[in-house]
Formats: sequence, C-alpha cells, structure tokens
Amino acid sequence: MEVVKLIAIVAILSIGCASDELSDAYGQFEADEIMISAESTGKLLSFDVKEGELLSENVAIAVVDTSILVFKKKEIEVSITAVQSNLSNLTAQEEVVKSQLNTAEKNVNRMKALKADNAATEQQLDEAEGAFETLKRQKDAIKIQRQSVYAEIETMKVRMAQIQDQIEKSVVVNPIKGRVLATFVEPFEFTNTGKPLYEIANLDELILRVYVSGAQLDEVILGNEVTVIFDKDENENHTTSGKVTWVSSKAEFTPKMIQTKEERITQVYAVKIAVKNNEGLLKIGMPGEVNFN
Repeated sequence: MEVVKLIAIVAILSIGCASDELSDAYGQFEADEIMISAESTGKLLSFDVKEGELLSENVAIAVVDTSILVFKKKEIEVSITAVQSNLSNLTAQEEVVKSQLNTAEKNVNRMKALKADNAATEQQLDEAEGAFETLKRQKDAIKIQRQSVYAEIETMKVRMAQIQDQIEKSVVVNPIKGRVLATFVEPFEFTNTGKPLYEIANLDELILRVYVSGAQLDEVILGNEVTVIFDKDENENHTTSGKVTWVSSKAEFTPKMIQTKEERITQVYAVKIAVKNNEGLLKIGMPGEVNFN
C-alpha cells in the first residue's frame, strides 16, 4: 500500500507543469470490503460460497453445528420444570399455614375472651399468641422462598435466551448484496467465534482514491461532481462522473521543514471519489484518472 501511495505521489509531483491535456489526479479503484466472521464456535456443517460469486442480502450461507447448545438448552428447560414443581409445593404449604393461621387467630380471640372472664390464664393467652406469631413467620418465610424460586427461574430463562441467541447466530447470514472477494474456510472445518469466513464488497459503487498536491486543494470540494476516466482499450478511454466524498485532513508526504510556499504545495493529500459501477466495467485495482473542473 505504501508503495502505491509513493508511486501516486511521485506521479503527481512530476506532472505539476504538464500540459492541460493531462488529468488533474491519478489513482486506483477500490471498494469498501467487509469481512464476514463466524459468531459461534463449532464444526462448519455447510458453507457453499465461492470466490467471485454474487450474493444477495439476508441470505443464509453457512451453518455451524449447534448440538452442544441444543443439549444445554434442553437441560435448562428440565431444570426450570423441576424448579416450577417447588412452586406447587410452596403453594400447598401456604394453604396449610393459612388454615392454621385462621385457627390460631380464633384461638387467640377465644383466649382473650376467656382471660377477660378469668377463665383462662395469662400463660394460656401467651401460648396462643405465640403459636399465632410462629405461623405468621412461617407464612412470611414461604413468601420469601417463593420469590427466591421466581428469581431462580428468571435466571435460568435468561441463560436459555442466551443459548437461543447463540443457536440463532450459528446460522451465518450475508449482510449485504455484493461479490465474494475471498473465502477463508472450507465445509466441515472447525471454526471459532470471530474467525473470518469470507470477504465481500458491494461493487455497484467503487471508490477512486487519488492523490492531489496542496496547490490543487482549492479545486477539490466535497460533494462536487467530477469527471472520471478509465481505460477502455489501448487507444480509448471510458468517461463517467463521480462525486468527491472525502478529503484527507493530513498530508501523505510532509517535508521536515516547511519554510516556503513552494515547499507547502508539494504536500500530497488523499481524496476519495465515489463512482457508480452501473455496467460493471470498473474493477478493484483498476487505474483511474479524474478532472475536477
């Protein structure tokens, strides 16, 4: 890449005083390349992608083995069923305690009435109230146990959702319409999360990266349409239009000491020009020229 930049820089600096027939800048076409990686770990059960193939958007192109994940999910489902059975037991216990509480409350009221008539002792009333308080604490304890069971179930549901997400991610879906530039795996290979599977780029629009000198910067305006030229054959060229989408904020080459205007304008800046590739004539790496006026 550095060699390409150096060649472009030397070419620009050498044509500064050339005739008007020459283009304003030169460079190469490139594309926004996207690396598609696996999002789960396992054997690659299917991967039917070939270099140069045109892929549609949102198409499943690979599947990673999910056997272990499915077993883990089933194990959690069984655990949730087992924990939910504890809720039934707690409900039954709570019903028993409620019944005992009603009886204990009636006993306390009866003892208070008997105590008022001097037909019961203070100790008997204390015992009745003590039994009532004990049952209330049991009821509160059951309520706490129920909350704990609910929390445990929710935790397991979260784990199950995470596993389900991993299972869904085992199917690799192509995110954009584009052409496959390179593949890095074969079917039935073992893959890991983050391992590159293939590289793809949308070739409907390419980027012409050129380099301009500091003296040309006034001609380069973001959003402006420019004339793009590329080879048709040995004697003729194709001409199309493009749009300036980016200008580097840093010079690719800066002399150590910039003291004069002549030295300042020898700095070179990278510029990106978006070019529609409607007929598919443009290829990555193809040389191109641009005229800003």
